Amino acid sequence: MSETTEPNVGTFTLGGSLTAEPAGPVEVPEHDEWTLPNGFAWVFPGEGNRGGLVRPVIMADGFNLGRSRLDALYQGLESGYPFITELRRRGRDVILLGFEERSASILDNAQAAEAAIMRAIAEQQGDARLIVGGFSMGGIVTRYALAHLETQRMDHRTALYFSYDSPHRGASIPVGVQAFSHFIPFPNNFAKQMNSPAARQMLWQHYDKDTGKIGVAPERTEFLAALDRVGRWPMIPLKVAVANGRADGVGLPDVKPGDVALRVDRIYPGTTFYTQAQGDDVTAAYLNRRLPKAEKTITTSGFPELDGAPGGTLHTYKILAEAMKKLGGKADLRHEDVCFVPSVSAVAIRDIETQDDLYADINGLDPENSELDGFRCSSTTTAHTAITEELCTWLMDRLPD
Repeated sequence: MSETTEPNVGTFTLGGSLTAEPAGPVEVPEHDEWTLPNGFAWVFPGEGNRGGLVRPVIMADGFNLGRSRLDALYQGLESGYPFITELRRRGRDVILLGFEERSASILDNAQAAEAAIMRAIAEQQGDARLIVGGFSMGGIVTRYALAHLETQRMDHRTALYFSYDSPHRGASIPVGVQAFSHFIPFPNNFAKQMNSPAARQMLWQHYDKDTGKIGVAPERTEFLAALDRVGRWPMIPLKVAVANGRADGVGLPDVKPGDVALRVDRIYPGTTFYTQAQGDDVTAAYLNRRLPKAEKTITTSGFPELDGAPGGTLHTYKILAEAMKKLGGKADLRHEDVCFVPSVSAVAIRDIETQDDLYADINGLDPENSELDGFRCSSTTTAHTAITEELCTWLMDRLPD
């Protein structure tokens, strides 16, 4: 490590359980591969479906930096509960949809989804209607793709759309963490991920590296307008979703607002991240580096208590702490996980701007308030996109015959 500058700790990226490095070697069954605009797909036939597609299920990858790693996606979908195996056992042909650049605009990656849908229709034997959806961002990509096809009067032949912990009303990465990615005095993958088109489209609040301001990114405003132009949702298929967070308004009770989440020493000495609290001019992070010498305090006003909210969690501060320690830093880690996709966002029943909506008891709300036809929240708080028997069996029980 140079004695005249801080090390580049931004070699990591933030990703959910489906985008984490596999725990061991991935054994992927034999499959066909499709080349698609801005993406590609791996095709796994269902049991007994010889010589072609019969009952296709298209499942889109989620958000991270770089090209989709469908081997890791396959591993993730077989961890915790053998989701792909069970779908294939039930005679479903599984089509894993990947993207050439996962952090590209959702509108660009929707082209891959549309192409996958049309190819599945072209190659299918019989008249079974499709199942189309995705995990995290993949659920947003396929939502837009299906709605766009409908506005183009193209028959997508889809009976059911599903999303798995997708941020329909926005996602949250602590703004202090976003700011830190740009505070690192080197170009780095973490900053590239935080400033990517997809991140700017999905995050409820975004830290602008050029102005230092926190707010709704122009790309999010433009994306929401694009959704409006296609009717916001596909109208033909049944629309269902599952959330990795709970439905009873209980999130992460140990994550108290205003707590120290992570404090760093030796490198970026004194840099401290706090859990999000309500109020005006609330300190979200204090950032410090030695050379080039700089310090910055990141404050928020009017935010709800996002980090401890009910929702699918991300190992945000654990990942950051491990990156610091790897380069000689000392990390006082108090809270490994924070909320990433609030439950109310994943089931499209409330916005996430206010404390009351963010912590709403979904069980006590009229399900008609959701934009979906049906949804299920996890009975316990689980990691964002974690594959669980509870959520997977609920989804599979709703697949049309």
